[in-house]
Amino acid sequence: MATPPSMNGPAQLGKYAISEVLGKGAMGVVYKGFDPHIRRTVALKTIRKELVEDDQAEAVLARFRNEAQAAGRLSHPGIVSVYEWGEEGEVVFLAMEYVQGNSLREYFNRGTRFDGRDAISVMVQLLDALHYAHEQGVWHRDIKPANMIIMDNGRLKIADFGIARIDSSNLTQTGAVMGTPGYMAPEQYSGSAVDWRADIFSAGVVMYQLLTGVRPFTGNPDVIAYKICHEQPTSPSEMNPGGCTDQFDAVTLKALAKNPEDRHQNALAFREAILGAHAEPVSPTVSEQTLINEKSRPLWHERSRPLGQHESSQPSQPSPSSAGSPRSHPSQPSGKTVPPPGWDAGILKQIEHQLTLIVGPVAKVLVRRGAANTVDIDMLYALLAENLSSPEERSALLAGKRRLQGVPPRQPGATTMTVRANVAAGTRQTAPLTPEAVEQATRRLIVYLGPIAKVLAKRAAEHASTRHHFHLLLAEKIIDPVERDRFLHDIGAG
Repeated sequence: MATPPSMNGPAQLGKYAISEVLGKGAMGVVYKGFDPHIRRTVALKTIRKELVEDDQAEAVLARFRNEAQAAGRLSHPGIVSVYEWGEEGEVVFLAMEYVQGNSLREYFNRGTRFDGRDAISVMVQLLDALHYAHEQGVWHRDIKPANMIIMDNGRLKIADFGIARIDSSNLTQTGAVMGTPGYMAPEQYSGSAVDWRADIFSAGVVMYQLLTGVRPFTGNPDVIAYKICHEQPTSPSEMNPGGCTDQFDAVTLKALAKNPEDRHQNALAFREAILGAHAEPVSPTVSEQTLINEKSRPLWHERSRPLGQHESSQPSQPSPSSAGSPRSHPSQPSGKTVPPPGWDAGILKQIEHQLTLIVGPVAKVLVRRGAANTVDIDMLYALLAENLSSPEERSALLAGKRRLQGVPPRQPGATTMTVRANVAAGTRQTAPLTPEAVEQATRRLIVYLGPIAKVLAKRAAEHASTRHHFHLLLAEKIIDPVERDRFLHDIGAG
């Protein structure tokens, strides 16, 4: 529930009188405000410049400014309006449309299953708004359920144009990876040129989720990246037999094509393909039976939920006993929780405490689920950060990595049979890692993983202690065991 502003907080920003706090992040606060000139309620999204780390300031403020420029030039009933950019002392703020509703992510978190009528209504509304934005030279680049608000009247609005592309603007340089794992298009992962068709891919992921209740690409961030770039997802009708007919299979899978040229070439074409397959009248709103019928809240007031939680009918705030994860570990009779294999309970407790400050008690469930899927500190933090909805929250969490006490040295190869076998056989090498070795191994890895190999190799080089250690870290990224062995052999580590 929204709270009154703090006694130490501002009573006003610019011309806007502040009445409530809607949400808080690591670098700013979102307020409910009132414009006395036009006499309308607004949301004021703020960043305190002194709270932004020096090495992040330029990027954070550029994204904030980009959101104002991108959404500010758009006027469409399906897009959250941005009214004004302002600065007041050390505070930078956006005055935005105040929207009451729940994000599509909240619906998925609650296990809501959309019938065909409502799924098509959501998609048609989404694509109408995207078509308008694209026609104005703006592509969103971060379409996902968390950025789609279903209002109390059943209408849909798109929010958060923070990483949108505007005509020929250059907010992000080639090679930068921006977006949300699981919803980004292959070209976003590879760092190659991105245009409006990346939004078509992301919308295809949302449609798949609406039809089946699950995302087409799942796993840890690296596995998701590989699947999106190289694997064909199961068709919606096969994924949800009995609950989804095959009439939308071709339409959905075309949107998820790896090559942008093979997708629907614009949002309007995607919309028309859906309508052709549906062949029935489409409601302009989501049905009252599907709408969440409690007092709604603005998108930015939502707390994050586990990324994979929507894949089953889980409650929105799971407890350890209701998490439903097949890899969770029960407590001992004494009440002492047993950490997942390969983890020190003290380390996990520190990470849980850091995350609790951001998302509350659900942090315990998130940490346990993440630790059940990796024994690597960096990967665990990456998995946890994926569950957070804002850059500020992710930055706050990742900063906590530097404050961990008693972290054991990273054990290479703990996640693959090949690496464990190599270490057991005594093949560990002590040769130092050189730029030439990094470049050579990266070229080899590209053969197996494509352009994203450059990103993975750079990340692995930051954590490797020796050349052999580096090779083992890269091998972990190759899913197929035969290809993994061939890669190790080719670079002389097998």
